[in-house]
Amino acid sequence: MWGPLASVGPILGNGTVGAAVHADGRKSPWAIVNGTPRQHTDDWGPAESLARPAPPVAVLTSRRTASAAEAVTIAFRGRPDTRTFEQATAGVPTANAPYRLSDGALVILTVAREADRTGHLYNGPITPDVEVPETRGDDQALEAATDWLKTRKACRTP
Repeated sequence: MWGPLASVGPILGNGTVGAAVHADGRKSPWAIVNGTPRQHTDDWGPAESLARPAPPVAVLTSRRTASAAEAVTIAFRGRPDTRTFEQATAGVPTANAPYRLSDGALVILTVAREADRTGHLYNGPITPDVEVPETRGDDQALEAATDWLKTRKACRTP
């Protein structure tokens, strides 16, 4: 999830945008600092500044939005002037960790659930703000998102 978070970091804004929440209640926050994600000592380098800070954002999700993509979706939850569109996600908003076994095999286990910037914990599919039924050959979700963005003052041309 860190690469995708790095690519949208400037749009997410600075501060805590989510967290991994472990069974014992311990939280590992995901933070954006100067447009780049930080966790422990990760440094993605400087991010480009946005021409227009804090733009409106429409996030499209579907059943194929899973795992790391759900983490990015969660990072946008609670962000001002942001809406999600289309369908619920796959339902695996979890943090995973690799463990090496004595025979050299590697097993990756789920170690935490994910929470958004408001502290809301996700445990299954993430329902969009605006549900749009799936239709073949027609992208109604994209149209709905575009129509909503057109209502945002920052998206209108003078």
